[in-house]
Amino acid sequence: MMFIYLIAVLVFFFWSLKSFLDKKFTFKRTKLDIPILLFLTAQVVSFVFSIDRHTSFFGYYGRFNGGLLSTITYLFLYFGLVSLQDSISGESILKTSVISSLLVVAWGLPGRFGHDLSCLLFSGRFNNSCWTDQFKPAERMFSTLGQPNWLGAFLAINFFIGLYFLLAKSKNIRANIFYTAYLILDFCGILFSRSRSALIATGVGFILFFALAYFSQEGKKLLQNSIRVIGILVVLLLASVLIFKTGINELDRFLVFSIRPKSTGPVEKMKNQPYVSSEISESFDIRKIVWKGAWELGRRYPLFGTGVETFAYSYYFVRPIEHNMTSEWDYLYNKAHNEYLNYLATAGFIGLGTYLLMIGAVLYLLLAKLKETRISGKWRGRLLVISLLAAYSTILITNFFGFSTTTINLFFYLIPAFVVPTQVYEFDLNRSMSLWGIIISGVLTAYCLFFLSRYYLADMKYALSQNYGQGGDYETQAILLNDALKLHYEHIYQDKLSFALANLAFAAAYQKQQTAATQLILQADSFNKKSLAASPKNVSYWKTRAKNEYFFYQITLDQNNIITGINSLNYAEKLAPTDPKLPYSQAIFYSLLADEYSSAKAAADKEKAFGYEKLSLEQISKAIALKSDYKDAYLLKAQLQKKYGDKEGAKLSLEYILQKLNPQDSEAEKELQSL
Repeated sequence: MMFIYLIAVLVFFFWSLKSFLDKKFTFKRTKLDIPILLFLTAQVVSFVFSIDRHTSFFGYYGRFNGGLLSTITYLFLYFGLVSLQDSISGESILKTSVISSLLVVAWGLPGRFGHDLSCLLFSGRFNNSCWTDQFKPAERMFSTLGQPNWLGAFLAINFFIGLYFLLAKSKNIRANIFYTAYLILDFCGILFSRSRSALIATGVGFILFFALAYFSQEGKKLLQNSIRVIGILVVLLLASVLIFKTGINELDRFLVFSIRPKSTGPVEKMKNQPYVSSEISESFDIRKIVWKGAWELGRRYPLFGTGVETFAYSYYFVRPIEHNMTSEWDYLYNKAHNEYLNYLATAGFIGLGTYLLMIGAVLYLLLAKLKETRISGKWRGRLLVISLLAAYSTILITNFFGFSTTTINLFFYLIPAFVVPTQVYEFDLNRSMSLWGIIISGVLTAYCLFFLSRYYLADMKYALSQNYGQGGDYETQAILLNDALKLHYEHIYQDKLSFALANLAFAAAYQKQQTAATQLILQADSFNKKSLAASPKNVSYWKTRAKNEYFFYQITLDQNNIITGINSLNYAEKLAPTDPKLPYSQAIFYSLLADEYSSAKAAADKEKAFGYEKLSLEQISKAIALKSDYKDAYLLKAQLQKKYGDKEGAKLSLEYILQKLNPQDSEAEKELQSL
């Protein structure tokens, strides 16, 4: 996203410079201006009423794409391409896309067969060992695009751009060989990504492409002249499916031949290997649950949603309880995994309506351009429109089952620029205006480049700080986060810094450095309050507050820290009523309060201790009610029951773990033996 910002800044500078040197500013209005203006207005209003304006403007941190700033950038690039098309070859841009996608496929292919180039580059080992279990390029190729579905969506678009060049240059033997080979590699990349949405989109686009091409006399003639090339292509595509399969079990069971990647590890389960649950939830089943939550958000916030790109926070408000029974129950979902429902949830029915209106206008213009080229008899222009229409349709399909990334959004906003009718407006500039224009555009460009460089450096420091935090080096993490905050403001920096300082305070207290511990507590609390002030509906920040208070209690032994922690968890529970981790944490806090009063001699204190014991058991039972296979909750319940003298209850809880959840759980076995 930052690279796209950089390109947009450079486009702005050179476009401005050209205009001021020519003493003439040229701008083209298009028939999409009104739908675009309505969509942008809806996004701006959604930003104004957002539950987190910073996130709505810059985008969800780490994702960036989708925030108001990114939308404005894409629209600027759209108008820039429209206005500068006289001096830019549209085909050269499309060829660049084909070449880049070819490089992406070439980079990812070795990983499919156990020899990933990224591992070779970063670790010096030409295998797949540098990836964690979440990333398995031998099973699902993702190359340089981060996730298999993103790769599939990108390649589906480029498939039809490549198909255009194949048929447009059907009389050129070298071009035929190159583009046929490209299309096979592109299609194999889609198969290797195992992206069902991309495969479906390619299939639909393929049917649409040839149906529209056959619709006119020129198209029929073109297809007849290219019948040999098309026949070879279809045979090779079918062979690819037969050999490599699709990843869709319902289809693959009918396919006999397959080439599987070489196994990179032992396949037999060793007798002494720890028990690991293999129940991985079907991705589409999880999507349906998330879609249900997104629909409910649209109903609760019908006009403009919860704010652009705030799904990561607002999904907790309505998160269906059945999400807790999936293998991704503790994942943070920052997208609805359906672009349309994502707009509904974050921008309301008005935001979704203007988005669909914009799509409808693009489709209308593409079809109108198709009719225009049929009348004029320009078969090559018609072929280009058909290809772009097929490519655009793949975006609409893959976005239904997922969400747009920076790559897909570029195509979404720029494809219409190739075909949209325009009306030229020219404004003459005198010498003085041109001179001042050059100065002002230069200053603005310099500022934007300075801002972007600081933004990028801050993000690098943040990423590095996370590595140190995971390694337990909280001092270095805190220094890096402080540096990041000086470069660019993000409330997530404050949240992470707060937790790092709380850990440092605990370490200082352990080393008997009480003055330092006190100062660190004050700093940690200050940063936590700032992050909550900036994003008060962020459940993660309230969890951070509770964790911090737990550290503070360990240092000060002040009951007020426990009470503050409980209050924080109570507020978080109002925001996220189906999150089982919240009552789990509350159970721990209430048990701490029970410990505070259990050793007292006064009858009133003993009564308080009994009350807190009861509350801790109620909360852990609530966590289990929200997630019936929550092993950690059953274990904590057993430990609390044991501590409160209910050994029989503790035994039942531990036996449930061993009988129903994990027969080889060492912690449960150890606790059971100690009863």
